[in-house]
Amino acid sequence: MLALTLKLTDPHILAAVLAAFAAGATVITLALPLIEGDGLGRRMKAVGQERERIRLRERERLAKGASSKVSLRQAPKAYMKGIVERFKLGDWLGTETAKQKLVMAGFRGSQSEVTFLFFRLIAPIGFAITVAFYLFAVDDFGLSFMMKLAAIVAGAFLGVKSPEIFLSNKIKKRQLSIRRAWPDSLDLLLICVESGMSIEQAFRRVSMEVGTQSVAMAEELTLTTAELSYLPERKVAYQNLASRTGLDIVKAVTTALVQAERYGTPLGTALRVLAQESRDMRMNEAEKKAAALPPKLTVPMIVFFLPVLFVVIMTPAMIQVFGWQ
Repeated sequence: MLALTLKLTDPHILAAVLAAFAAGATVITLALPLIEGDGLGRRMKAVGQERERIRLRERERLAKGASSKVSLRQAPKAYMKGIVERFKLGDWLGTETAKQKLVMAGFRGSQSEVTFLFFRLIAPIGFAITVAFYLFAVDDFGLSFMMKLAAIVAGAFLGVKSPEIFLSNKIKKRQLSIRRAWPDSLDLLLICVESGMSIEQAFRRVSMEVGTQSVAMAEELTLTTAELSYLPERKVAYQNLASRTGLDIVKAVTTALVQAERYGTPLGTALRVLAQESRDMRMNEAEKKAAALPPKLTVPMIVFFLPVLFVVIMTPAMIQVFGWQ
């Protein structure tokens, strides 16, 4: 046992074991692409087959239930709807701003609104009860009674703001996804329009192609395609697209589409200019982030890199000067 321990602690043996692990990892890394083959093609084929199965299953379900009323919208949960209606939360907690934020975050229909109002009521109560339980039953941190009450009020205020903070974060993530995919979507839209497609077919085709890059972008284009097919005025569909996204670059394109619809101006030229502007804007944002990187790296380099660098540089000199063994 002692001999085995000595062998395991031998630096030469440890170096050989680590070298063997590194060589094996290198071989596996190089061989994996050859072993896997066309994984993307297999996954896309499987997704297509699953989509066809789901489509057939849904058609059969709708055909069986054709005599009854079929609703494609998800109904809000009964207990949430009951609380919202009982306390009339829509009158004093629901606002047009909140409804617009829900749409911009990708939450649509009555279910999302009822859920938002329910959590605007429950979250402050839950936060206040949690803070009170912790301060009075677990650890009071030596606070006075008034300070505990202030902490409970602060917890309730945080609960009031938490649904809004959640919505703001969802909106930012969704807008970031749309902003990144928008230049490519415009390029595809330009190609479709110049190839002779109508604007509805172009939107439908682009929504199918851009789905792998941005689900939010594909969803908005699909909704716009649906609105173009049933709304009496096409400009309303374009304006709805701009209001749902809340982005200036999208608003500029929708304005160009409305003007082309009204005055009969060529759409290809406007889309080409707007696509170039969108790409330039995306490049400017990337350059801005790259320019802001050195100041952000200053503190991590001072805290983490410089001490290690000083140790590596100074340790051999200190060993020689003090004669450490």
